[in-house]
Order: sequence, then structure tokens, then C-alpha cells
Amino acid sequence: MAASKCTRLTGVLSRQLLDSVDSVLFDCDGVIWRGDQAIPGAPEVINSLKKNGKRVFFVTNNSTKTRQMYADKLGKLGFDASADEVFGTAYCSAVYLKNVCKLDGKVYLIGSNAMRQELEGVGIRPVGVGPDPVSGVQKDWANVPLDNEVRAVLVGFDEHFSYMKLNRALQYLCNPDCQFVGTNTDTRLPLEGGKAVPGTGCLLRAVETAAQRKAQVVGKPNIFMFECVASQFGLDPERCLMVGDRLDTDIMLGSNCGLKTLLTLTGVSTVAEAEANQKCECPQRQKMVPDYYIESIADILPALQA
Repeated sequence: MAASKCTRLTGVLSRQLLDSVDSVLFDCDGVIWRGDQAIPGAPEVINSLKKNGKRVFFVTNNSTKTRQMYADKLGKLGFDASADEVFGTAYCSAVYLKNVCKLDGKVYLIGSNAMRQELEGVGIRPVGVGPDPVSGVQKDWANVPLDNEVRAVLVGFDEHFSYMKLNRALQYLCNPDCQFVGTNTDTRLPLEGGKAVPGTGCLLRAVETAAQRKAQVVGKPNIFMFECVASQFGLDPERCLMVGDRLDTDIMLGSNCGLKTLLTLTGVSTVAEAEANQKCECPQRQKMVPDYYIESIADILPALQA
């Protein structure tokens, strides 16, 4: 195994790394697919890992899909995967509210229908999904009708995010006993061709600013994302590998949880950024240095087939 971090993964080293782990956690977009296309060789890698006795999980900050929706997409792209191997922030937020917050009541949800389904799947009743147009004047907004059974505000990606939703969240969060949870802090969603759109982090920051409160964030790099997987499958962190394309979410999650980390260069982050973090004395940036990097996860296929 390599003695230093940020080492290019090649040949024999790939085999040694794979022999040292029992479970592999993959980010999705930019790692095993881009948009609606599988990264060449990625399905063969996932399926070969399973044939070699490794457990594989899919860990994503995207809150717009349920576990089953992800499983369906994985299947269509040629991956051997089931819904219980998928851990997205829609599902993990529901688990967090149910098991950690011990929520007894409803959730005001700034989020998607997928989040609504995952909340309902664990027995939590969400309110607020869909458009919420502005009406009346400021005095009316400050006295907007609230559901007195709401005990938490959950913020994820919401294409219907609006001033009134922001206001309603503020009114709920004026109650200090109302819990405040966010799916993730990713500020931009990268698209093909170098384009991007605003991410959930922008919406969450707006609610935090209005409420003058900080949310408990569930998604990567928060350790709960790994704990959610580990608690259900009995994972040993020292025998796990986190594979991702983002230093600030995937690699930092691995560092926070004591996992081995592998950066793929088919997505957002670059080796130059990782090396700059490595040279920096800032402890937070040191957590964004992968143990290994590779051009594409397809490059480990020869080691799996040897």
C-alpha cells in the first residue's frame, strides 16, 4: 500500500487496495455515470466487485430521487444494484429525523416528491410540497397560517422554492423547539459542458439566514451519511473504500469517517486541487486529500479480472 497520500492508483497497487477492503461506497454522478449515460466500464467494475465478494453501496447528496428510483436507473444502465444499497439524502434525512431526532409530529418540507415519499416511508407526515405563491402584504406574511403539528423543518432541493416558502420556514423556526435539518450544502450542481445550476446549499443558506439558525446537515461530508450505511450493514470503517469525484464532499466524508479514499477524475475535482490541499497546513483542507486518485474507475477493471 502507498505510504503517502494522493498517489496514482495503478497495477499492483489497485489489487492491494481492493484486497484491503470488504465494502466500496460510490458517489454516483461524475463517478459511475454522467447525466443519463454510464461512464464507460463503470457497470463492469461494480458487477465485478460484487462477483469478487465485495459489498457495494451508492451514496449521493442528490435528494430528488427515492432509493427505488436510483435502483431503477442503475438497472437500466447495466449495474447490478438494489434499492437497499442506495443511500441518498432523501432517505437518509428521513432516517435522521426518525431515529436521531425521534420526531413526533409533522415536517415542513422544502423539497421534492421523492423526499415526501421517503419521509412517508418511515412514518413521518410531510407538509409543504409543491408551489406556495405569495399573496397579501407583509403583515399577512408574518401571520401566515401554520400547521401546529409541525415539529421540524427539512430543506432539500426544491424547484418550487419561493419567498413564501422561505417565510413559512422562518415562522416555524421561530419556535426554538422546532428542529432544523438540511440534506446537503452543495452550492452548485455541475452539468455537462461546464455549465452549472444553483444547488441545495443555496436554498439552505437562505433559510438559515432568515431563521438566524444553523441546520443539522445530513449529507456528505457529515458522518451520518456513512453511519446510516454502517449501522444497517455492520461495516468496519477500516475495511471500507469511498470513491468519489468531489474533494469537499466524497473525500472529506471518507476522511471524517476513517475510510480509505479514491478520487476519480471523471467529475468535478482535479489532482491539482488535491495537491494544493496537501501542501496547505489547514486541517480542513488536509481532509480533502485522497489516499489515491485514478482517471476513471474503469481503470481498476484489470485488477478485478486478474
